[in-house]
Amino acid sequence: MELRQEVLKEMVLLRERAPDVKGSVASTVDGLAVACDLTGDSGEHVSALAAALLGMSRRMMILAGRGDLEETLISGSAGYAAFYAAGPTIVLTVLAEPGANLGLLRLEGRKTASAVAAVALGKQ
Repeated sequence: MELRQEVLKEMVLLRERAPDVKGSVASTVDGLAVACDLTGDSGEHVSALAAALLGMSRRMMILAGRGDLEETLISGSAGYAAFYAAGPTIVLTVLAEPGANLGLLRLEGRKTASAVAAVALGKQ
């Protein structure tokens, strides 16, 4: 199975395990979409912005002396966007509804990021 299909499989499982999750995008750290689980969206814009945010978030953690980046969570009036480093080469963006269970989002987002990282490392 190719990388895109395996990553997409993990992203669909995330949406099934966390009902408040409405979709996700996996991107390279260079901003290229690997897989997209968003209805009606190819994920290119999300991928580019996610890569930039991942870079800034990693840099902030280094400057602040707070260790390795685990996640970045953005809260908006229409829901949440969570970003997870999935190994050294992939960023996972997860979109959730307003009022989402953030504990479940964080738990399942991290689990999926780990699974995506393992898939990506296995394909290198």
